[in-house]
Amino acid sequence: MLNDCYENKLTTTTGLARDNYDVGLKAFLSANYGAEEAFSLAVEADPNFSLAYAGLARAHMGAGNFEAAASALTTAKQMLDGASDREKSHVRCFELLTSGKSKEARNAVYNHLLEWPRDALVAQMNTSVFGLIGFSGALGREQDLLDFTEQLFPHYGDDWWMMSMHAISLCETGQTFAAMRLMEKSLSLNPRNANAAHFFAHILYEEDEIAAGRDYLQAWMPAYDKRSILHGHLSWHEALWAIQDGDEAKMWETIDASVSPEKGTSLPLNALTDTAAIYYRAELAGYKVDPKRWSRLSEYAAQSFPNMGQSFADIHAALAHARAGNEEYLQKYIEGKDGFAGELVPCIARSWKAINRGHWLLAANELASKIDEFERFGGSRAQRDLLEFTYINALFRAGEKQAAKSILSKRRPNHSQTAPIQGLN
Repeated sequence: MLNDCYENKLTTTTGLARDNYDVGLKAFLSANYGAEEAFSLAVEADPNFSLAYAGLARAHMGAGNFEAAASALTTAKQMLDGASDREKSHVRCFELLTSGKSKEARNAVYNHLLEWPRDALVAQMNTSVFGLIGFSGALGREQDLLDFTEQLFPHYGDDWWMMSMHAISLCETGQTFAAMRLMEKSLSLNPRNANAAHFFAHILYEEDEIAAGRDYLQAWMPAYDKRSILHGHLSWHEALWAIQDGDEAKMWETIDASVSPEKGTSLPLNALTDTAAIYYRAELAGYKVDPKRWSRLSEYAAQSFPNMGQSFADIHAALAHARAGNEEYLQKYIEGKDGFAGELVPCIARSWKAINRGHWLLAANELASKIDEFERFGGSRAQRDLLEFTYINALFRAGEKQAAKSILSKRRPNHSQTAPIQGLN
């Protein structure tokens, strides 16, 4: 048996298979393009290497190639004869993830890591704001994520990937200084770790460092392959800072080139949520968004997410339908409750409908009733500022400017003087 780069034993005796597996593993964990090719080379070198097929399935899934992912996972399961207990458990965790059994998958990951804490590809399923903990729908899930990475952190030593995962957990629980130090160390070990670059942008956002954020991504992004999974979302960060900096031309240039579904390369979840969020945050800042943009996005949402269930996507789909005036599409979000935070979605959908009709106080009251549960939708604090700032704006437009400013200063103090809401400051 050979070991992977995290010292886990692999059921292969082919060095070339192991080497390509490690290349794929590092590409996947750093959110860089190339994991599919590397895992493909691994299975080509050893057609019986189950975990390489599992890695290939993960890479296909991350690239949005869901049929290929299902096929690779099927082969991984067929090749488990003679595999180690760790490898069998590894494949089982991913099988639960792909079958939509999120709670079972999350628990399986916890149990797996009790015995094999350095199985990074399994640990990754629970990490970051879009992982199984991030989309658990639970109150306190930010603390849950911190607890998870804190327990794993000692097992990884000076590992650039785990440093970046623990750093974002610290950032999302308000510990930005500690997060910054750890993220800088991660980037010093692997400057092209896109996850670390992404989370570094989040730290700068939380600290309201607009100029520093723009400068950082302007320097980092040109070498990042547009086919990589985070390219569209990092571009969203660039567009968001352009809004805050009053740079409308750069905002639209970035949105049209890399964020929106038309030309971006993001997975549908990111394409929908990032585009809806950036359009509405542009409107909050006073920019005009062509109604045709909302209409196209509404149709994209209807096609890509025809059914409720992914609550983070659902609130953004509801926004797109409301702004496009597609109340028939919107109505299912007002009436439905499916998803990990499904019982909260109707309230948000009603608020979008009220805003579209100019009923500001009604919208503010709807949002106020769920404000302490926004965390349950998942995503980062930066992403959930869509809801925070929408609530503040609704109060302001309802004639409650002082209340709006007071709530903003309490809930998002670092943005209290610079929140991009036209006329508030």
